[in-house]
Amino acid sequence: MAWRNGYDLSSFLLFEASGDSEGDCNSPGDSELHIQNLFAMYYGISLAREDDAESCSLDSSETLGSHEANDCDYDEDFDHDDHTNDSHQMMGLSEAALAFVPRKEGEEESKVVVDRRKEKIMDEIERNRLFWETCFEGCDASVLLNSTTNNKAEKDAIPNLSLAGFDVIEEIKTQLEKTCPGIVSCADIVALSARDSVSFQFNKSIWQVLTGRRDGNISRASEALANIPSPFSNFTTLKQDFANKKLTVLDLVVLSGAHTIGVGHCNTFSNRLYNFTGKGDADPSLNSTYAATLKTKCTSLSDNTTVVEMDPGSSLTFDSHYFTILKLREGLFQSDAALLTDNRSSNIVDEILSSGKFFKKFSHSIKKMGAIGVLTGTSGEIRKKCNVINS
Repeated sequence: MAWRNGYDLSSFLLFEASGDSEGDCNSPGDSELHIQNLFAMYYGISLAREDDAESCSLDSSETLGSHEANDCDYDEDFDHDDHTNDSHQMMGLSEAALAFVPRKEGEEESKVVVDRRKEKIMDEIERNRLFWETCFEGCDASVLLNSTTNNKAEKDAIPNLSLAGFDVIEEIKTQLEKTCPGIVSCADIVALSARDSVSFQFNKSIWQVLTGRRDGNISRASEALANIPSPFSNFTTLKQDFANKKLTVLDLVVLSGAHTIGVGHCNTFSNRLYNFTGKGDADPSLNSTYAATLKTKCTSLSDNTTVVEMDPGSSLTFDSHYFTILKLREGLFQSDAALLTDNRSSNIVDEILSSGKFFKKFSHSIKKMGAIGVLTGTSGEIRKKCNVINS
């Protein structure tokens, strides 16, 4: 599984606070509406309340530590063993303070004005990729921190050099500090904006987001190199990478479905076209017709600037089409093709295609991923700016 695809970031949503709205910002959950409305106002839609979402509904009083199995999470799982103990696998965080906080009935709409200038729109793909990279390393927003004279930060590690979207998160943080000072962490902003940027195409929230994360104050490039799964990985390596984060094979396959949006740089897969085993050969698991098409776009092994859609024809739509092309042997990365080399993961791919339950499974797995390495309580801090720790 590789989240290392790249995508050009033209710009971002620009919004301005107006009036006095601090009174409705008593918790990260209260402030979620502010973020949600930024997307709703721009795209001209109103996201349904989270307890109306297809993904899942838990009582607002439930915390991660008291999370118990319910029909929404565990009904008709593809692999019972994968989710039997998920309430404990969601981090080994029995005392975590993360909680679902749905918006309240009749809650006042956020006093936010969105600048609709097209050149200021940030594509939803970048917010999602930023979330993947942030949370697989640990959902403490450490990847947002800048390098210093004495430290090379995660964002400057090789796997993260093509990451974008930092300015969007920073602008959201700036405006939230005006309306909800010291309440919403950068880690929560990344999680909420990733969810809402996907959800706008459905006119409703498609998964619930646990809030209450705090921001870390340590960021090392070496940790990114050690934690982010590679696009060149085989199934055994992928399985272990995910197991190290308390994620299952089912999570691995389902979260790979996020490759339905976005693009990949040629140098992350061109070895499959030109030098798969070091003998100038192609990867035999790659559809030959598709390989020929890719060669017209990526003309050499050294091309590190050209990008290709990961899910041709569906790369701007969040759907299950990725699994369709996977079965056609048109997965872009070696890590995509690896999902068909194991009977268990291959069967899950088939189940996703036949059951129509991709969104339900994705909502469950993404919530688990969003709880990796979180800081809560008094750990970490609530940064005033996302790219630097508080002084």
